Amino acid sequence: MQGMSMKSILKNPSLIPLFTCFGIGLVGSAAYLLRLAVANPDVSWQPKKNPEPWQAYKNKEYKLISIADTNKVDKVKIPEY
Repeated sequence: MQGMSMKSILKNPSLIPLFTCFGIGLVGSAAYLLRLAVANPDVSWQPKKNPEPWQAYKNKEYKLISIADTNKVDKVKIPEY
């Protein structure tokens, strides 16, 4: 297939940024999917061992990026269901 071998990519250097952006997007989306599967409080891999994993995040924030420091804000007491 033309454009997919290293020889044809070097012949057409304009394809290098295309494949680079595609590769970065693929790695980034796979890493985010892995983060969601491993660190998300809604996911329970062992439901018999830990039936309510979201309770561990009762006093924590679950954010990818936190710009404002919200640790100084008074915590509101969350009802336990």
